[in-house]
Amino acid sequence: MKKTIYKISTLVLALAMILSSCDMLSDFGDTNVNPAVTNTPNTAALLTNVLSGFNAYSTVYAPALYCQYFSETQYTEVSTYTSNQASPMATYSGHLEDLQNIINTNTNEATKAVAALNGANENQIAIARILKAYIFWTITDRWGDIPYKTALKGDPKVSYESQESIYKDLIKELTEAVAQFTTGAAIKGDIVYNGDVAKWKKMANSVRMLMALRLTKRYPGASDYAATEFKAALADAAGSISSNADNFTLVYPGGNFKNQYFNMYDGRKDYGESETMTNILTTVLGNDARTAVFGADVNGNPSTLGVPYGLSRDDATDWTNNNTAWAYVFNPAYREATDPLFIVKASAILLARSEAADRGWTTETANTESLYQSGITAAFTQWGLAAPSAAYFASGPVDLTAAFGTGANLAKINLQQWIAFFPDGIQGWGNWRRTNVPALTPAPAAVNNPKVIPRRYIYGSTDYSLAKDSVEASVIRQFGALNKDLMDSKIWWDN
Repeated sequence: MKKTIYKISTLVLALAMILSSCDMLSDFGDTNVNPAVTNTPNTAALLTNVLSGFNAYSTVYAPALYCQYFSETQYTEVSTYTSNQASPMATYSGHLEDLQNIINTNTNEATKAVAALNGANENQIAIARILKAYIFWTITDRWGDIPYKTALKGDPKVSYESQESIYKDLIKELTEAVAQFTTGAAIKGDIVYNGDVAKWKKMANSVRMLMALRLTKRYPGASDYAATEFKAALADAAGSISSNADNFTLVYPGGNFKNQYFNMYDGRKDYGESETMTNILTTVLGNDARTAVFGADVNGNPSTLGVPYGLSRDDATDWTNNNTAWAYVFNPAYREATDPLFIVKASAILLARSEAADRGWTTETANTESLYQSGITAAFTQWGLAAPSAAYFASGPVDLTAAFGTGANLAKINLQQWIAFFPDGIQGWGNWRRTNVPALTPAPAAVNNPKVIPRRYIYGSTDYSLAKDSVEASVIRQFGALNKDLMDSKIWWDN
């Protein structure tokens, strides 16, 4: 099947990474100019470095296992819920630090003139704020309270701040970043939108809507904080992502920079498409065309034989040995080294708007069904598939036949959202925790007690050694007792 995927030209990608005569693909990881030569970081190189590695916030396998996009085929510790204990601070010394350097360099009177050679100072700052907000969002959604305003200052004595305050500040950052953009020289180093300010504004408003919708348990009402922020982002004159042409997409040039899902099977076969996903696509939705994209056997033949989720290692190995046509994650035509990775997508935003309309949050109530169908259509065409037929939309599991504002409609919208987020486990797991759609069954070989699907990551030993008092105070604030720093404890918005 021929793919027709919306993507940025790899030629544009290559050109965006060339400064003067230097091919930046040869030293992508060098984020700063040699301090022996200059004390001013090269902000274009910093931005390229962050964007080239932004898959780190979309292809985290533990959340993709928790929300049952994938199954483990031999080493099943994560999908049987072995303690996931790691420090959120481990993620701060890379991309977040680079983005803070972009902001600092474009703000400091001593360096902003040099930084402006890579684009208007305000525009570089605005992009860095948007990307910082997105990264912090993915971190707080995994742990709950994390260091935020006290982080990135070079001081190990950080404070773990409430997730509520972090969410509200991230939404504020996105709002202010959109307003901060100005006219000026083209932004260098932007390998996603090639300096297109209009698309960055749409991306920021779209993330703001997704973040607001994540808060439906805390703020369900049409006049509450979440609905108010959602409406404000939707009404912004800059708009939001409504076409696949505006998706926030990473396009890989190959070589040292390959699509993450090509790497998944580069000599290994640790993951398969989960039986949960294949059953929903084939049985619940009736041979949904996305089955041709999401899975294929070892030889690249179409396969809807999903791997049973959450088996013990021995059972998983026996099953895959006895069922050699099991589905790998993605048809190989969709996980080539140079295939794109979609991160913020029109499908997710249109479905979010449909849900907000169904909840009565917006004035788009009359468009609930058309937004829903547009979101599903974008989820198909993003992969080069034909738009769904009228028969698909009229089928019982898909058709929005109930009165608006009912649980039946929300369940269908949320199921399509779960599928549309695939394979982004952070978003899929977050949306599942928010909605309980689909109704997932915990791993049969779960090793945790109680045997439930994890709701968060546990803080790491580094957190307790570097910021013991703050971490302990945070655990008590969030969960009521020090012994509740557990995977089954719920973060603020999940209550």
